[in-house]
Amino acid sequence: MTLRPLAWALLLAATACKSEPDWVPDTLSPAAGLDPDAPPSAMMPAWTPAADTTWQWQLQGTIDTSYDAALYDVDLFETPDDVIASLHAAGRRVVCYFSAGSGEDYRDDYDRFLDSDLAKPLDGWPGERWLDVRSANVVQIMADRIAYAAQRGCDGVEPDNVAAFEEDTGFAITARDQLAFNRHLANLAHEAGLAVALKNDGGQALELVDYFDLELNEQCHEYDECDALAPFVDAGKAVLNAEYAGSEAKAEALAQSLCPAAAAAHTRTLVLPLELDDAFRVACP
Repeated sequence: MTLRPLAWALLLAATACKSEPDWVPDTLSPAAGLDPDAPPSAMMPAWTPAADTTWQWQLQGTIDTSYDAALYDVDLFETPDDVIASLHAAGRRVVCYFSAGSGEDYRDDYDRFLDSDLAKPLDGWPGERWLDVRSANVVQIMADRIAYAAQRGCDGVEPDNVAAFEEDTGFAITARDQLAFNRHLANLAHEAGLAVALKNDGGQALELVDYFDLELNEQCHEYDECDALAPFVDAGKAVLNAEYAGSEAKAEALAQSLCPAAAAAHTRTLVLPLELDDAFRVACP
């Protein structure tokens, strides 16, 4: 979706006028000045998903709104207003996806990134490069995206690529840098009235569970990593998981063994195409 010039101007004006949250001290993470030990925001979102919520995840193509799913996860920029409105009219909740740790050259706000914000390409994702999450400019762009999600009527956000400290990004991002960035995103989302999903980053689940409202994981069953998400299960929060298959037939075959494992791990698991284009969908249970 192309941002309307007036809406974008109003958004930028609003974010320029707002002051920094009063819990952010002038310590740690280089440039951005974020505190990895910042407490969770006292503000809570208007909605959070139940642990047993049903969901659908589609980021490409015309959104199929016919699934009997309580939560739809869709692209923040590309999803038309009327789709969000129709999902709400049907009683669905809408979580809006954006990448918080990478710059995608096809996004309307890509030209706001500085050359120093961008480093190595993401393997397998053309036009996408890792971002320096220690950059004050990157932090501001992500704050603006969260504000835009609230403006569009999203019920929550899914910031992607938030485990850069475990990747070969081209930046010397530490685990504490990542904690500072992720906690800041979660607090900004809550201050905007939005629920927020922790995307992957199971290695920091224990440190982040009090900040995020749900976990959205990819392939924890395939890589035997579901145990890392136990802090969210123990807290009674939703753990949504996607496993990938090359065809509907393969997805249905995989589900025979996968669905019992998903029930045991307390994950709400879908088997989907890697492209997330709704070519097929197999849900557990």
